[in-house]
Amino acid sequence: MTGALSHIRVLDLSRILAGPWASQILGDLGAQVIKVERPGVGDDTRSWGPPFLKDETGRDTDTAAYFLSANRNKRSITLNMAKPQGQALIRELAGRSDVLLENFKVGGLQQYGLDYAALKAINPRLVYCSITGFGQTGPYANRAGYDFLIQGLGGLMSLTGLPDGQEGAGPMKVGVALTDVLTGLYATSGILAALAHREKTGEGQYIDVSLLDVQVACLANQALNYCTTGQSPKRLGNAHPSIVPYEDFPTADGHMILAIGNDAQFARFCAEAGQAELAEDPRFATNAERVRNRAALIPLLRRITVTRETPAWIRALEAKAIPCGPINDLAGVFADPQVKAREMQLSLPHPELGPIPQVASPIRLSGSPVTYRRAPPQLGEHTSEVLRDVLGLSEQRIEQLRRQGVV
Repeated sequence: MTGALSHIRVLDLSRILAGPWASQILGDLGAQVIKVERPGVGDDTRSWGPPFLKDETGRDTDTAAYFLSANRNKRSITLNMAKPQGQALIRELAGRSDVLLENFKVGGLQQYGLDYAALKAINPRLVYCSITGFGQTGPYANRAGYDFLIQGLGGLMSLTGLPDGQEGAGPMKVGVALTDVLTGLYATSGILAALAHREKTGEGQYIDVSLLDVQVACLANQALNYCTTGQSPKRLGNAHPSIVPYEDFPTADGHMILAIGNDAQFARFCAEAGQAELAEDPRFATNAERVRNRAALIPLLRRITVTRETPAWIRALEAKAIPCGPINDLAGVFADPQVKAREMQLSLPHPELGPIPQVASPIRLSGSPVTYRRAPPQLGEHTSEVLRDVLGLSEQRIEQLRRQGVV
């Protein structure tokens, strides 16, 4: 085994996205991840399609692309948690693991004897991470939480979408389940911190991560805009509340992004556009004045940007160190020379499913690099392997468990 976390075993009882995203990161970093799934069903996202992975003949398999996005570097086992023998096997695995990750409802695992208190008694060094919609405390603790719901409740949708009064205005969710992804990232950070703490103390601990907490924390500057003024920020479409011009602009053949961050960049843009006088206009000379006079400036700039095609603008502006760029669809993203140079698209071989497309980890470690050891697994693909190699069960015992419907 290689990787920074090759000495760590993760027992992953989570499903959907936030938990699997966290365990995939840990797996990329070298951890041995055992994904526990329901027999015959598995992680819900296995069926969240189309699109589905295609086999070598071009036919759809039963594995959705959604599942493939968050489940590499894991071994899949199936265990029936409703059966006492299944619960006993999970307890045995937890006793041999460093991290347990779960996203059941609050108290959902207590009925099976798989809550933190029960497993801590077996393995005091266990780092136990619970991901829920609303956390373990508070009036919403027992509610189910979903990314879309949290984007609305947590304020993100109030900031996303066209301004009121424009055609098509209204709250809009982000096009990726971003709250789930960010929750996975925070869970990973918490797990790594708890493992570092364990190195000093020898003790594991419990980690409580909620989608709502993460969403509120990730409101970032917009949260502080509210906290310092008492005024709720409004939707601005692609515009920035504190920087102008910092949004999309029409061109002769589409759109581009201008992300001008200071007065010198604005002056250089105006000079390139043949409108140097705009940078000298008192209404636009400083960023603060440009923000105050946004409604006057933006229409003037839009009349300028439509005079050239996007590639021409980008070549000219990049030559003068003015931040700008295209608005790519995903075909454009994966064809981009920088994305290609960074090798962000790859495929992993699977003995039955063939090559499985993947998006690379963005983490680049010089001494213990990320490794891609396993393609996303088929349901229960490694049940016998894990029960044999980790728990030491015989083939006869494993076959008996299969007949009893435990695995």
